[in-house]
Amino acid sequence: MSDVTRTKHGRPVHHWRRDVVELAALFTAVAVADGVANLIGHGPDGPALLVISAVTLAATAGFHTWWTRRHGHAPPAGDTDARSLSQEQQAGPSDESSATPETVPGQSTLWRMRTTVKDEPGSLAALCTALAGRQVDILSLQTHPLAEGTVDEFLLRAPAGLMAAELTRAVSQAGGSDTWIERADAHDLVDVPTRVLGLAARTALDAAELPLALRQLLGRCTIRQLPATPVGGGRGPGGLPVEGALEDTVMRLRAPEGGVITVERPYLPFTPTEFARARALVELDARLGPRVPHSQDVLTLPEGNEITVRRADARDLEAAKAMHERCSARTLSLRYHGPVGDADRYLNHLLSPRFGRTLAMQTASGRIVGLGHLLWDGDETEVALLIEDKWQRRGIGTELLERLVALAAEADCESVYAVTQASNTGMVAAMRGLGLPLDYQIEEGTLVITARLKTSQAGSRLPYEATEEQVGERIARD
Repeated sequence: MSDVTRTKHGRPVHHWRRDVVELAALFTAVAVADGVANLIGHGPDGPALLVISAVTLAATAGFHTWWTRRHGHAPPAGDTDARSLSQEQQAGPSDESSATPETVPGQSTLWRMRTTVKDEPGSLAALCTALAGRQVDILSLQTHPLAEGTVDEFLLRAPAGLMAAELTRAVSQAGGSDTWIERADAHDLVDVPTRVLGLAARTALDAAELPLALRQLLGRCTIRQLPATPVGGGRGPGGLPVEGALEDTVMRLRAPEGGVITVERPYLPFTPTEFARARALVELDARLGPRVPHSQDVLTLPEGNEITVRRADARDLEAAKAMHERCSARTLSLRYHGPVGDADRYLNHLLSPRFGRTLAMQTASGRIVGLGHLLWDGDETEVALLIEDKWQRRGIGTELLERLVALAAEADCESVYAVTQASNTGMVAAMRGLGLPLDYQIEEGTLVITARLKTSQAGSRLPYEATEEQVGERIARD
């Protein structure tokens, strides 16, 4: 049994080599002490020298003990930045009874904090006074009125030595309740109106931005879109009122094209103010209607032919079906993992910008020969490729995949996964060609490959941040 296993099960770890060394050191020390005592003790001033040496050693030991007790709680020099941010970050309702509250390195720390106070004069003033008493600077403040009380959301700059538990305790003593605190970063310094306007602009340019905009507006949450359920009474999809519904940690909104958008944040209840902001963003999206940016890039294949990569949407449905007809049964089965005859019915979902983004490879004659999909799957993101048989092994799939991964990185996705089969060597090779850390997992006979996007070193160039020259070289090499 290894030492690690013994320690895990609470069993002592014995090292016989260490015991032998300690015994040898003990015998050596006794021999040296006996020799010194005999040498000094038989001299004319031997007893006096022994007494003076004993007093000196006792004084040295006493001074060392005093010094250790005085400075034992000071952090070692140069160790203030040694701990990783992930170990110090607190995300969740604060626990005042925590026995080991964590300190934050650096000279100051940004915090996001929410607390509920009574809706009466002086309640906010008492809270601000308590924060000021601990040298905490309030950078921004939002108020979310409730039926009873008010939720105040702060962006704070606190001294580095101020612990999260101490900050929460001060807020509680000043009248705050249901306090939530987590680390913030420089992105939170942007004021709310500016951030909301930026999200509205992104949504106005691209319908696929709506789920991402909602997630950035509301913080860490899970967003899903469900199809419409016919229910009588004119109450909307699934009995949902026209204005939507708010239920504590879940809000439901009517999707612009039908169905229900469900937003869930289990760790923190939504406020009516947040619900109104989310509903306004969805209404803006509905008023603008379907829209996809029309940007496109022209690439040159090794044989000299030009091919265009562009965004695709539901307007490309017929062209995508025509490509299905030109694909072999094996190619379709590797892509859809089901009956080949049902492949066409997936296209309405895949081409909808509500569920993600689609890139199409189009020839000079206007024929689509490749499709790449980036799909929002709750908290996760899926990538999928379909290349027409005659256009495989030309670097088209690699180019589509790298562009999709770049879109996922721009959307702050932590990872992307691809569902395929071990026999699909083209997809496996394309995922490996990203140069990112990969995880492989077998699920119900299929291979799931997950690429982590946020593990590259700061300042390094990610593999999907290639120049036009590198893109051309990669296509020629493939």
